[in-house]
Amino acid sequence: MSDFERLSDLVALARRVAVDEIMPRFQQVASSRKQDGSLFTEADMASQAALQRELPKIVNCPVLGEEMSVAEQKALWENHADGLWIVDPIDGTTNFVHGLPHFSVSIALFRQGRPVLGVVYVPALDECFSAAAGYGAWMNGRSLPLRTEIPKSLCEAVAAVEPKYLGGRLPARVVSVAPFSSLRNYGSSTIDWCWLAAGRTDLMLHGSQKLWDYAAGVLILLESGGQIASIHHDNYWQDHIWQRSVVAARCPSLFKPWLEWVKNNR
Repeated sequence: MSDFERLSDLVALARRVAVDEIMPRFQQVASSRKQDGSLFTEADMASQAALQRELPKIVNCPVLGEEMSVAEQKALWENHADGLWIVDPIDGTTNFVHGLPHFSVSIALFRQGRPVLGVVYVPALDECFSAAAGYGAWMNGRSLPLRTEIPKSLCEAVAAVEPKYLGGRLPARVVSVAPFSSLRNYGSSTIDWCWLAAGRTDLMLHGSQKLWDYAAGVLILLESGGQIASIHHDNYWQDHIWQRSVVAARCPSLFKPWLEWVKNNR
């Protein structure tokens, strides 16, 4: 069975985990803080446990999840280049804890350092984004992008920006002299990738994403026709694996001027 033929099973699993482990706990579960200060809940742990149990039945590879120790994560990444699941059991846990509907389950299959399958399910909206390398990207079976109208220039574009990790001049510049029309920040990197792929936003900028933040989303965007770089590398994949920045646009006509603006203002 090819990776593409496994995609339907992966979509079904993401939906099932959300229904069984996440949504019954939405607005009904206490939270705690990890050593780095980020939130986690019983729902994060239950979702990750279910994914670790079920994903090897689809492709028999180890599972690297956000709710593991750094040592475990790095060991898995370094020793399983031939096949590794990357999961974020709940991306947007802060939103989840505060009753905001912008959170997702994210699953990706990596081979040789690149994603070959990706699924992001947003349970509060019942929207499942998926992609297979070389085959395309979809939302609930509809090909991406959903919105095909392209802004004529950056000044008409909507950007998803997380200024917190940008560094240098960019946080101030992106607020005070930004070249785009409007800024959005939904608190979930995986959703940012998918909404860019769908055409709901036009640009994206983030200073530091973890592996599980981009694992599925980057494939979904690329398979929808988007383009990517990092803040310091034109080749996105040359950036730091565990703290990877992203400069992205949903189409080539926006990507080139957007990347140039970021370089000139960093």
